[in-house]
Amino acid sequence: MVAYIERMADARLAEILAASPAVIITGARGCGKTTTALRHAASVVRLDNPLETAAFEADPDAALRGRAEPLLLDEWQECPSVVGAVKRAVDTERRPGRFILTGSARFDADPGLWPGTGRLIRIAMQPMTVREQLGRPPAPFFSGLLASEQPGSAADGPDLRGYVEIALRGGFPEPTLQLESGDREAWLDSYVEQLLVHERARGRNGVDPARLAAFFEAYATNSAGLVHDSTLSQAAGIDLRTAQSYTRLLTDMGIAAESPAWSSNRLKRLARMSKRHVTDTGLWASAVGADADLVMGDGDLLGRLIDTFVTNQLRAESLVDPLRPRLCHLRDRNARREVDLVADLRARGLIGVEIKAHGAPRAAHAKHLMWLRDELGEKFLAGVVLHTGPRRFTLSDRIEAIPICALWT
Repeated sequence: MVAYIERMADARLAEILAASPAVIITGARGCGKTTTALRHAASVVRLDNPLETAAFEADPDAALRGRAEPLLLDEWQECPSVVGAVKRAVDTERRPGRFILTGSARFDADPGLWPGTGRLIRIAMQPMTVREQLGRPPAPFFSGLLASEQPGSAADGPDLRGYVEIALRGGFPEPTLQLESGDREAWLDSYVEQLLVHERARGRNGVDPARLAAFFEAYATNSAGLVHDSTLSQAAGIDLRTAQSYTRLLTDMGIAAESPAWSSNRLKRLARMSKRHVTDTGLWASAVGADADLVMGDGDLLGRLIDTFVTNQLRAESLVDPLRPRLCHLRDRNARREVDLVADLRARGLIGVEIKAHGAPRAAHAKHLMWLRDELGEKFLAGVVLHTGPRRFTLSDRIEAIPICALWT
């Protein structure tokens, strides 16, 4: 039996249960939601088991009563009526630590379900970060950067190929921690196919597995990019409406995420398109058919992989960062200036991040950060070029080059 590895969500989940009656953990299948929730639950009902679901379908209010709390309602979307029962139970007795729900992120998008406002706090769980895989405690990058607590140079950090190999492993716990390379690739190859079978079994008959697989491949090929739905629809051979529907579905399933465009009334003519990412780089590799040799020989794939990998690490960290960064991207409409990632700290200001598959970045690699700094003045708190080399050094005023492995060292 593999020992449990502490997740970033653990501390946050314990904190919420100590203060609030109910919490829902969302995220991609296989990212570890149930395993983590079980660490905090006193009892569990697995709603994907028909024998356990029967009582909840017949009388969900009665089925909730008398169970040890916190009660984990696993795969709640298999019995949506349980959500209303949770609402009524919380309204009747609002004490902390009563219910944990795990399952699909579609909860937020379904207008027929109770939104849980004021009663149900959401934790969006990501696949494992490298820091989690190594069993190291959380150390949010942005908070550490502003507190001057980030490590310096990393002489023993990975080289470029090492970063590629780390990224291609991905972060799903089972293949990453328990399987060897060939078995890991087979697991990832079957992942999307299994998701599609599950969606059809749930009655989503409008989902065509072959077309959705083609769409996901097109989406993954454009990961870390700004691309119109029309471009993806053409690549997948589907109409625009279907492409938009599939984008929502991939996002609902937790395997795609979009960083919104950052905007400010101080800067004009900024692009409004979201930046798209596959939420796991192992899954990305499976979708595009890439291995380390192919990535190392293709600059476009290399850039997309490293950008997607780093963004996913930082997105997972945002769950526990006390600064509560809102992760965005920035590009002007002429595509002359762009910043890979903007951590918007609202009234505090922002941090700009460039992500480079380069071992010795120069000032030229930070030119867009310098432009943003000069435009925003004191609102620009810091700029970082995260790179694949070993050294940390200053590039310009408030702008540093930092090795990517600082995210887990």
